[in-house]
Amino acid sequence: MEQKIHQGRNVKRFREMLGIKQEALALDLGDEWSQKKISLLEQKETIEDPLLQKISEVLKIPVEAFQNFDEEQAVNIIASNFHDNATGVIVNNYNPIDKIIQLHEEKIALYERMLKEKDDMMTRLEELIKSK
Repeated sequence: MEQKIHQGRNVKRFREMLGIKQEALALDLGDEWSQKKISLLEQKETIEDPLLQKISEVLKIPVEAFQNFDEEQAVNIIASNFHDNATGVIVNNYNPIDKIIQLHEEKIALYERMLKEKDDMMTRLEELIKSK
């Protein structure tokens, strides 16, 4: 059983990936287009080739992407190539709050050292004044 590729849904997917609103796409397609018309277009399983070509030019995505992209097939390919021993996955255990706390503690330690040096210097100055 061959699954039909839903071209309208593909237009919607790519439009959303590009962060383009329906209104903006309608504006780029011409005066006869509206947000409502784009919404209806994205519900169509098949889109006429000339219109698909125009959408392709506006979104700068090849026509073939709208005609051939099958989300279920893409997910199956990714799932079959992704195993439990997921190599190449980067896990970031960096916690910015921990870093802020560490920097704060370092700053406190620096201030304490500076105060101790000031106290030592004051003591030496007092001893110098007494010895004269």
